[in-house]
Amino acid sequence: MNCLLAVDLGVRTGFALYNSEGQLLWYRSRNYGNKQRLRGDIQNMLSQIPSLTQVILEGGGDIARIWMKECQRRGIGFRQIYAEEWRQDLFNPKEVRTGEQSKQSALNLARTVISKCNGPKPTSLVDDAAEAILIGYWGTHLRGSNDLRTRNVDF
Repeated sequence: MNCLLAVDLGVRTGFALYNSEGQLLWYRSRNYGNKQRLRGDIQNMLSQIPSLTQVILEGGGDIARIWMKECQRRGIGFRQIYAEEWRQDLFNPKEVRTGEQSKQSALNLARTVISKCNGPKPTSLVDDAAEAILIGYWGTHLRGSNDLRTRNVDF
């Protein structure tokens, strides 16, 4: 079964793994502390998901380049996006006016997505994992559909 890994890039990174049927398999957050630790774990992370065929990376810079290079080396498809791209499909503009509003909106909606996708129930949920969940949801359910906005998404 093919899988999609959604990654909210940063030294503190959020991850969410979806199968080809759009089911959320797992999600997590990891604070690497620095780029060297993160670089070392990317290879480990990708090797632990043998059915991985697609990675969606949200963000840019050096960290994105590290991920893209490793995906290319392994023949894994990837797409680099920015928050504005998926947020416009999932939120009304007033829900993401400030950074704090964006984080709270992501946490709230991620809990709904976890339930909708039959994902594992959170014991705790941090904003980078929540955003990875939403990036993955967007990638498996909404990407490429021009008419899906918050008002049309069935939560």
